[in-house]
Amino acid sequence: MRLAIASDHAGYPLKQHLVGFLRAQGHHVLDLGVHAEQPSTDYPDAAIAVGRALQRQEAERGIVLCGSGVGVCIAANKLHGVYAAICHDTYSAAQGVEHDGMNVLCLGARVVGITLAEHLCAAFIAAQFQADQERFVRRADKVKALEQGLAPSGQRPLG
Repeated sequence: MRLAIASDHAGYPLKQHLVGFLRAQGHHVLDLGVHAEQPSTDYPDAAIAVGRALQRQEAERGIVLCGSGVGVCIAANKLHGVYAAICHDTYSAAQGVEHDGMNVLCLGARVVGITLAEHLCAAFIAAQFQADQERFVRRADKVKALEQGLAPSGQRPLG
């Protein structure tokens, strides 16, 4: 798979490990930085780099890292066509793709260790959106409508 990966300074050590790990698994990895722990860098820059790579179709999916994973997740979701989620378990890393069309995995380098990060990436990459399931397509279409500034059609009342 073609993957784009980036981090801020806090995510750099784990990102470096994952670049090697993913390449060893046979993936084409576009390392968009940062390339050192110093100086301090801003997490939105990592999210923007990966999001733009997805928008230009230079990568099929992306991985972004910061200290907690929260900042890159918030920033990534501001970009059109980016569906990012922070994951700390393999179920969410796979299910986010299968049911929700997630295309960016957000990781907190100060939260997950190396082995768990490897497992999260593997689950994320192996998963495929279940486009044969009407309910998942319907829900993904509603999210895309929100992204376009439109109210989703067929909305049922809550409660």
